[in-house]
Formats: sequence, structure tokens, C-alpha cells
Amino acid sequence: MPVGVLYVDDEINNLNSFKAAFRRSFNIYTAQSAAEGRQVLQEHDIGVIITDQRMPVTTGIEFLESILAAYPDTIRILLTGFSDVNAVMDAINRGQVYKYLVKPWQNDELKIYIQNAIEIYELRKVNKELTYKLQLANIELEALTRTGS
Repeated sequence: MPVGVLYVDDEINNLNSFKAAFRRSFNIYTAQSAAEGRQVLQEHDIGVIITDQRMPVTTGIEFLESILAAYPDTIRILLTGFSDVNAVMDAINRGQVYKYLVKPWQNDELKIYIQNAIEIYELRKVNKELTYKLQLANIELEALTRTGS
């Protein structure tokens, strides 16, 4: 199953445009709020999260920050219609954002960022699996060394 891309935005037109632009290239999920976004994350393998910054109840940064502990490997992209320096700094520092883009997005540009983000996500997963296997091998080696001496 391909890795999912979640787009969270309170504006239904943006969600529909995003889905129409990228559904042929990626496994797209959309959510109209942070709460809906959390639900999608629980139900699907999401590798990339794209969120609007300015939403009514929870900002994009607050949403990304709130899911960081549970989904540390997801790659996060923040979209906003406003170029706010403080939002950019918060996004990078608090939400560990990979890219910060200003709306309206350019489909070709965003597609490349999504492809790159999926590659990073998949590499992180492989790296974790290899690290885990290496730790197991080291434990086995230590056990053999103890019993053999």
C-alpha cells in the first residue's frame, strides 16, 4: 500500500483542488480540521502531512506540534496564504516543518516537494528497521560472546 498524503485545511475548495491535482500521483486523504486530521492519522499510514496554517480552532503549527510525539517520522509541510515570519519560525521550531509554502501553491512545485517528502519518510522507515535489526544482532552477539567465554 502506498504511503498516504494528508492535507488539512478548513476551506473545502482548497481540499477539493488539492485532491483533484494530486490524486493520480499520490494516495490522498483530506481533513477539514485538526480533529479530522488526527482521525485520518489513526486509520491510515500517512507519510506526509500538509496543513494550512490559519484554521479556526487549531492552527497548522499547533496541529503539527500536537501530533509530533505520536507521528515523529511524518514529513510536515505548512501552507499559508500569509507570509508571516513568526509563523515560519514557529513552524520550523515547534512543528518540525520540512517546507513552508505560501498559497496559492504551484502544482508542479508542490508535487516535487511531496515526492521528496515521501522519499525522506520511506528512508526514515528503512533506517529505523535497519537500526532495530542491528540492535538485535548486537544483543545476540553479546549473548554468544558471554556464553562462549
